[in-house]
This record gives sequence, C-alpha cells and structure tokens, in this order.
Amino acid sequence: MAAMPNDLRFAKHRLPSGLGLHVAEQGPRTGRAVLMLHGYADSWFSYSRILPLLPKDWHVIVPDQRGHGESDRPDGGYTPADFAGDALRLLDRLGIENAVVVGHSMGSFVARLVAAQHPERVERLVLVGSAVTARNEATRDLLRQVDALEDPVGEDFVRTFEASTLCRPVPEEFFDRIVAESLKVPARVWKAALSGLLEADATADLGRIRCPVLILGGEQDSVFSQAEQEQLATRIAGASLKLSPGIGHDPPWEAPEDFVSDLLAFVGTAEGWRAGQTRP
Repeated sequence: MAAMPNDLRFAKHRLPSGLGLHVAEQGPRTGRAVLMLHGYADSWFSYSRILPLLPKDWHVIVPDQRGHGESDRPDGGYTPADFAGDALRLLDRLGIENAVVVGHSMGSFVARLVAAQHPERVERLVLVGSAVTARNEATRDLLRQVDALEDPVGEDFVRTFEASTLCRPVPEEFFDRIVAESLKVPARVWKAALSGLLEADATADLGRIRCPVLILGGEQDSVFSQAEQEQLATRIAGASLKLSPGIGHDPPWEAPEDFVSDLLAFVGTAEGWRAGQTRP
C-alpha cells in the first residue's frame, strides 16, 4: 500500500449543528480545494490509495461522513440531504468558497445534491460508481440483509459486502483496513443511511447541475450496471462518461493510478481558478 503523504493531517471539526466531523486533509489551505465524499459504510480511508498521487498544491478535504469512521453518530439525519448539509457546513467551517467535489457511490448522490442545490459552491463534479437512482435489485437485496443486522455487526458480513463490490483484487492490508473502518459503523447507521439513500428522490435535481461533470465507473460494477451508469450520463447536461473494463464498483481502490489520471485530466483543465479562492 502506498505511503500516506507527509502532510496528511486529521482534526475533528464541530459544525454549527453541534455535529463533530472527523476530517483528513492534505495540501496547503490556500490551494485548490477538492472535497472527497466516501461511500456507504466507508470513511476517509476509502481514498487512501489515491491521496499520495494527487498534486501537492491541492487542498484535499476528506471527511468521515456522519455516523461513519470517527465522526459523531447522531440518532437521526442520514438522508443524502443531511449528508449534503454537513458537507456545505464543513466547507463554511474551513472558509472554502467553492471546491471540486468528488463523490463515490453513496457519496456521489450527496455530491450531486450539493452541486444542484448550491451551484456556486461546486467548481467541478466527479461522480464515481453512481446511477440515476440508488434503487435497484442489488441495493434492495442489500437493504434486506442490513435490516437484519444487530450490534456488533459481524465481520463476516462486512468482509463479504466489501468484497462483493470489487472486480480487481486490492492489497490485503488495504482491504483489511477497509473492513475495519466499516466495522466502526453501528447497525442503526447501516440501516438508516441505506434506507435514506433508497427512499430519496435522486432524480429531482439532476437537471439543475450546471458545472462540468465527469462520471467514472467500472464496466463490471456489481452495484450499478454499465447501463445504469450510461443512463446517468444522459440525464446530466454535458456530462462526460468513462467506464473502465475489468473494474468494479470501486475505481479509486482497484485502479488508483488510472483514477488519478482521469481526475487530473478533468480537473486540471479548469480555467479561471485562483489560488486563495476562499471566504474572508
């Protein structure tokens, strides 16, 4: 597994709501802001294979979303709208006017909600392992399994779930840590986050996204099929789509170098960005 960047730092930020979000950051605070939102039952560590490969002058912000990782676990508030509100308040807390926003799986639904409802805050949008709607047979079947969970959530269930999203093997040490991070999530959050995702109307705001959009995914995605990912690209005006052969639901895990290459090609072409573009 690639070594973590020397300037990777961690802090727990208290939002105005009182919620404490555990956040990993790297790069200068005056650098180009890139907010990365992880998937269901994951944490900041979900992006750990790509962090060492990113430009050193980017200000990369990777929170553990509420209920996940080392962040607070409130009794309620696990809809995409709740997660999106946290993301916006975190940007406010860090004094960031706008950012490139990257979202994987569940995080992609959160990211596009931020972009649709607050277009002035999102410079560019990258959706990874996504679809028009989170509701399909795979996720409904997962919900049936999750509804039966009790604390402590079993490692066998978590290991099987995480492995089912992969097509290409990942390093054993990395995968073990992914499982360990998911085991931090209590059963009630597994249930609330997935039911909130499936119950939300994910299609309502797609037409309101105005920033450039890149959709990245794998042709062998076991959660959202190739057809579902292609359909998403048709629903967002001007969106670019790249699906990689031999890759499953987790491009940042399975092919980190390729993922970063695609990210740089997309984000690196943005014009008009100014260093220090932050709130006073």
